Amino acid sequence: MSTSIDPAATSLLRFATAGSVDDGKSTLVGRLLHDSKSVLADQLEAVERASLGRGQQAPDLALLTDGLRAEREQGITIDVAYRYFATPRRRFILADTPGHVQYTRNMVTGASTAELAVVLVDARNGVVEQTRRHAAVAALLRVPHVVLAVNKMDLVDYAEPVFAAIAEEFTAYAASLGVPDVTAVPISALAGDNVVTPSAHMDWYGGPTVLEHLESVPVVADPTGDPARFPVQYVIRPQTPEHRDYRGYAGQLASGVLRVGEDVTVLPSGRRSTIAGIDALGSQVDVAWAPQSVTLRLTDDLDVSRGDLIAPATGAPAPTRDVEATVCHVADRPLRVGDRVLLKHTTRTVKAIVKDIPSRLTLGDLSQHPAPGELAANDIGRVVLRTAEPLALDAYADSRRTGSFLLVDPADGTTLTAGMAGEAFAAKAAGGPAEPVADDEGWDF
Repeated sequence: MSTSIDPAATSLLRFATAGSVDDGKSTLVGRLLHDSKSVLADQLEAVERASLGRGQQAPDLALLTDGLRAEREQGITIDVAYRYFATPRRRFILADTPGHVQYTRNMVTGASTAELAVVLVDARNGVVEQTRRHAAVAALLRVPHVVLAVNKMDLVDYAEPVFAAIAEEFTAYAASLGVPDVTAVPISALAGDNVVTPSAHMDWYGGPTVLEHLESVPVVADPTGDPARFPVQYVIRPQTPEHRDYRGYAGQLASGVLRVGEDVTVLPSGRRSTIAGIDALGSQVDVAWAPQSVTLRLTDDLDVSRGDLIAPATGAPAPTRDVEATVCHVADRPLRVGDRVLLKHTTRTVKAIVKDIPSRLTLGDLSQHPAPGELAANDIGRVVLRTAEPLALDAYADSRRTGSFLLVDPADGTTLTAGMAGEAFAAKAAGGPAEPVADDEGWDF
């Protein structure tokens, strides 16, 4: 399969691909896997057979990721395809996301945990509206690194001016969104130019190949440098003769570091205590860091349950029932002012009402369309929510883990909207206060 992996190469990069229809995303991913020797022999044989069955002489590498029957029949990507591979220098989790406008919500899923986004552009078409949409989603989700892969350079005679014009336009647009880092690479995914190996046709380009950049880009800042946030997932009370008085709070540390003896606050109640002990993998430890899963023990017998957040006594987020956020609506049915929803934040789920939808983002010029009244599928906009119980939310700009949430349909559990607390990159729409919403049926808050 692949060459032996250096045990020291333990860094992991999560990245997502995006772009317009037929820009070659799946072909790029297939080329990346094939040329990095990350494809099993039987997988390659299956692709070769499928390609011959479609009348193609060379294997269609896009079939390595387009696994659904509908995808293979239509030659498009519909769902997010995850692939895991490694090189001697780094391990990778790749999310190949769809290009159609109606599947933009799938990109939100794929890019929500990504540290890098590869946005493809067809060299013949340049930057199009869907390119801007994907750049906006990457900026909205605070993806720290973006690669602009200008594909199909072989169809424009590998012309440097074509690449330079596209790179300049995209970089300017990304800068207006606040994207901190953009790297442009001219490629031909079909021919393999500048994907894994340097191209012999573009000697005017002196930058890295796509894989070289993926292997060398700095991984997102260490989460242990952020304030500690510990969402409680489960309360452990064995009540056995050996552990009669044991009370532990289990969960995954979302960010930061917690130590035995540290003063902490339990939110949203605001009760304070001290960490008496930390249990990890059956052993007692003195310190825990993100993203470890551990059990905390406190010196005081507090009322702590699933959904509570344990944070350092200094620098803890202020609980609030009023949430303003930028959201991407992912459900087919619209989100409207007055809708009753469930808000899921880390391990906590509370009732909420949509009090206002101040604006919807127009991706063409990044202007705000005021008071749209509703958000349809794939729309990006601002919402104001009122929750039944306080939430300990961080701003998404400060923490992608504890600044994000989902809105869920209380009737059937369907995910409606992905939310990012705070301003994100979108300017807050001007306007007066929202009209009061009548509260009934147990949603009186």
